[in-house]
Parts: sequence; C-alpha cells; structure tokens
Amino acid sequence: MTEIGFYSLVIAFLLAGYSALTSIWGVRCLKEKTFAGSKNAAAAVFGFLTLASMSMIYALVTRDFQVEYVARYTNRSLPMIYTLTAFYAGQEGSLLFWAWLLSIFAAIVIFQNRKKNLELLPYVLSVLMTITFFFILLMVFVTSPFKTLSPVPFDGQGLNPMLQNPGMIFHPPALFIGYVGFSVPFAFAIAALITGQLGNIWIRTARKWTIFSWLFLTVGNLLGAQWAYVELGWGGYWAWDPVENASLMPWLIGTAYLHSVMIQEKRDMLKVWNILLIIFTFLLTIFGTFITRSGVLSSVHSFGQSSLGWLFLIFLGIVLVISFNLLIYRLPELRSRNQMESLLSKESSFLYNNLLLVGIAFAILLGTLFPVISEAISGVKITVGAPFFNAVVTPIALALLLLTGVCPFIAWRKSSLKNFLKKLLSPSIFSIIGAIVLYVLGIRSFYALVSFALCIFALATLFLKFLNGTGTRHILSGEGYPKALWNLVARNKRRYGGYIIHLGVVLIFVAISGGDFNMEKQITLKKGESFDLKGYTLRYDALTSYPTANKHTVAAILTLFNGGHKVGVLAPEKSLYTGQDQLTTDVAIYTTLKEDLYVILAGYDKDGATFKVMINPLVVWLWIGGGVMAFGAAIAMLPDRRKRRETILAEADIEKEIEEEISAIRISRSTRKEK
Repeated sequence: MTEIGFYSLVIAFLLAGYSALTSIWGVRCLKEKTFAGSKNAAAAVFGFLTLASMSMIYALVTRDFQVEYVARYTNRSLPMIYTLTAFYAGQEGSLLFWAWLLSIFAAIVIFQNRKKNLELLPYVLSVLMTITFFFILLMVFVTSPFKTLSPVPFDGQGLNPMLQNPGMIFHPPALFIGYVGFSVPFAFAIAALITGQLGNIWIRTARKWTIFSWLFLTVGNLLGAQWAYVELGWGGYWAWDPVENASLMPWLIGTAYLHSVMIQEKRDMLKVWNILLIIFTFLLTIFGTFITRSGVLSSVHSFGQSSLGWLFLIFLGIVLVISFNLLIYRLPELRSRNQMESLLSKESSFLYNNLLLVGIAFAILLGTLFPVISEAISGVKITVGAPFFNAVVTPIALALLLLTGVCPFIAWRKSSLKNFLKKLLSPSIFSIIGAIVLYVLGIRSFYALVSFALCIFALATLFLKFLNGTGTRHILSGEGYPKALWNLVARNKRRYGGYIIHLGVVLIFVAISGGDFNMEKQITLKKGESFDLKGYTLRYDALTSYPTANKHTVAAILTLFNGGHKVGVLAPEKSLYTGQDQLTTDVAIYTTLKEDLYVILAGYDKDGATFKVMINPLVVWLWIGGGVMAFGAAIAMLPDRRKRRETILAEADIEKEIEEEISAIRISRSTRKEK
C-alpha cells in the first residue's frame, strides 16, 4: 500500500499540473475538448488523492511501522479512534489531508458550475489545481508521508498524549475545512480579475462557499478553545498562542468580507476592497500553515522546526504578487458607480465594522510577528503575551459590539438622525438600567461593566428586530405568532440568519466578560477533609489508580456539595502515558449556566492531595454562543423561497424561449426545402 500511496501522489501531481495549465489553454485557444480534459484531470486528481489517503489510513490501521509517519504518530496500544486521527496529526499527513480536501472542493465546484459560469470556471479550476499542485509538490519532493524505515521497528512512538482527546476528532478537521474552503472564493475572485467579469456574479456564486468556510473556521476555533479548556489544566480557553492567532486572523478578515460584500451587492460599491479582503483571507490561511510548519514562532500547536517554512513563504509571495498585479490591472474597471451618501447609513456602518475587524487582525498580526521583528532589528527575540493582546483588542472589540446593536436600525443610503435616535431609545434604556443594576450588585470592572451594558443593548436590539418583524407579518398575513416568526426567517434567511449569528456573538461577549471575575484557590487536603469556596463544598474522599492499554491514571475522588446538598462527584486525574513517559492532567468540571467549578489535581502523596480550584463565571455561554452562531450560519446558507421560485421561473422561461427558437429554425428549414 505504501507504493500505491506514493505513486498515487506522483500521478495526482502530474494531473494537477496538467489541469492547471490546460484549463486556461483550452479557453484561450477555444478548444472545448482541451477544457473538458482539464476537468477530467481534476476529477482524476480527486480520485488519486483519495487513493493516497486511503493508503495512509490503511497503513495507520494495520500498524504498518515500515512507514515512518505511522511509526512516529502511532503505536500498538493507541486506541483505534486516535489511530485514525493520526492521519492529520503530523506534518506530512496534514498536507495530504489538505490536498485531499481541496481536490474534493474542486470536484464539487466543477459539478456545481457544469452549466453556468462557463467563462469563470476554467480560471477557477486553474487556481484550485495550482494550489493543489503546490501541496502535492511538497509531499512528492520534500516531505513524503510514505517514507519508509529500515529496519522496521516493532512498535511506534505513539501519539502525543495531549492529542489523545475527543477534541482531536473534530477540531483539526473543522479548521482544515475552513482553511481550505476559502480557496474557492479566492479562486473565483482571481477568475473575475482575469476575465474582467467584475460584477456580482462571482460574489453570488462564491457566497455559500464563503459562509461554509467561515462556519467551519468558527466551529474549529471554538472547539480548539474548548479543548484547551479541558486538556491543558490552566483554567483558560484562549492564550493568544501564535497558532491560535493564525486561525483567528482569517476568521476576522473573512467576517469583514461577509459584511462588506453586501454593500457591493446592494450599492455596487467597495469592489476593490472586497477583492482585497478575500485575497488576504486566503493569504492568512496559508500564513497559518507557514507558522505551524516553519518553526519561526514557538507554539504548543506547531510541528516544530521544518524545511517547509521558506517554501510556504515563497508561495505566499508569488500569490501576493500575481493577485496585486491583476488587481492593479483591473483598477479602472473596479471604480464604484455610487458613493457614500451619509455617515449615518448601512454602507457606512458596514465600513466601520470592516475597519474595526481589520484593525483587530492587524494588531494580532503585529503582536504575533513581534518576536521575529524584534530579533531582526535588535537581535533579541521579545515575545508579547496576553496583556498586550487584551489591552489592544478589548476596546476595538467593544466598539464592534456597539455596532452589532446599532447597525440593524440604520437604513441603506441615508438614515434620519431623529428616527435613528428614536429607534435606539428602548435598547438604550434597557442598557442603562442593566448597567446600574450590575453596578449595584458589585461589578466595578470598567471593561466588564461596559461590555455587559453593550450586550444588553445588542440583545434588546435583536429582540426588537425579531419582535417587530413577527408582529408586522402577523398583522399583514393573519398568521399566528409562531408561524409568522417561522416564515419571517424562512423568507429572509440571509438577514435573520445574520441576526442569529449576532446573537451568538453577544453570548460569547457575555462569557468573555465573565472572565474578569474568576476566583482561584489552592489547598492540600487529607482524606475526609473538606473546604469551601463561594458556596461550594468539596470533600476529599479517596485516591484511586488504574491502568489502561496505554497509560496509568491516578484519580482523586471528591464529593461536591452546593448549599449543603450533594450535587455530584468530581474526579480530577493525572495520567502517565507509558509509551511517551509523559504526564498529563485531566481536569474535573462542574458546569452551570452561572459558572464552572474547575478542579485540578495539582499533586498527591500518601498523606493527602493538593488541588487547584477555580470558579470561572459564565464560561458555558461561550459554547452556547458558538452553537448559536453555527445555527445562524447554517440558516444563512439556505436559499430563500422567493429566490428559489424566481430561479425556477427564470429557468422555465429560458427553456421555453429555447424551444420556441428551435421550432422556428425547424419551420424555416422545412420552408426552404419546400421551395
């Protein structure tokens, strides 16, 4: 299977190069058969990369330690589910997974556009195949996933214990799908620049791909935060690690694009800006792979030192030069037909939103690269940590939260200041009352108080938008309120899906704001002893140990009481993985809507055990908010009923016209014959 996997990569490499070249050649030379061949070649690339991927999975499942990758990331005692996740746990496997996903997406794009966008498709396919070609090139010539060992070891090194977590099943694939998915809208943007079709066609065609990619990047980031929260045993979920930042930056720029692209659709404005945003979103996904593989920046998520870093840097440079040259060439055709008519308009609010999102991304990029910059200038690598990022990002994020509450009340073109202020009156009153109540209850942190007040403001705004829309529909159609709400969302999926996403964002702000009130206590207990923290009582009952196939675990048994009533049993653990001789910490968490009780087994001996106990308020709303965002994005991806019906009617009209033209031609020919 090793030979099958490697030669499948070689054939896919040749076919990807062929498809990338002949896609453009076929169009330029008006050779339809050549372009058909390039599409077939792209489909074959998908087939051979699938074969290579299955070969790797087979090698992992059968513990074929002749393959160096298998020996490095698995062993005989590794559970099967984590053996399968080893497919993308290392550098070579993740490159194969990336290329395979890209080939799947390319095949889907070909199928979706088999009867439309025929001028754009050859260039879209060429871009996608060029990216695929680059990733396969790395595997064929630089770092092959099918490299073999001699002699063959009896057992492998095993998977890093920190990766043996359920998060490994979902987090990396979600991020990869998000990263790779942004290649599709990027390819459509480049195709639009090459062909000069700079209207809204490419945007509408790529819209669902953009939301799809953004959705998976959102879910991937949140799953990564949850994984860090339960696995690393430090009580937090975001550490501003370079690789974490690398996944956040394309999400921010992609979010900006999803907002600004509506201005182009509605008002034919910001064409240059939109193309820039999608170019930089794609570049940042490649930048993320550069960070994890270059070894330039230290991170718990990176693959360490590698020879691939400079190749990714060259690829980034080539993409940047080609993209900007095409953009400059088309600048005269990208001029907007309309201008901003007022500072108080939907267009302006989206532009403010974009500037803030890009500002956050730039600040994160600067902080992430600061060690490299400082070392280049002074010779000393200076790392900036969470205090820098929190200080810079927090005020900008609060401004975004304010816009989340304000934007729904602003009209396109121009809003009346009087009407605008009138609409803001009710949410503002709720926000002020909420801030006063929170202050009386003891919240004194400035940023937390402002954040909670803005969250109340935004929630009130979103509630009023749904309430008013449902009420209006109820009056006009006579539908009951539940049905009116259902149809309101069903007929305006993009708008109300966006509102639901904003609701999820507000809930995430609530969770993050709760971090200002974390409590922590460390205590050593003997068996039978208890201690109290903020209404909770923890009693240390026993210390147990047990072996599994690949680790030895020690667990402390704690009985948890709240208000004198037993609410559960917690068992924080420490595990020694025998294959790697590495100790890990597994925390125990008691979750409510109000807070998390987070317990870490810090140490133990025959006399007792030491525990670090934290109270983390409102954390659960981070995961709930993420789920709400995913739900909203899924709704926004669905087609509106009206648009679907209009499309069906338009297609029927076109078919009717074609039939009439064919009939006319036949009549004309028969008339000529008679003459």
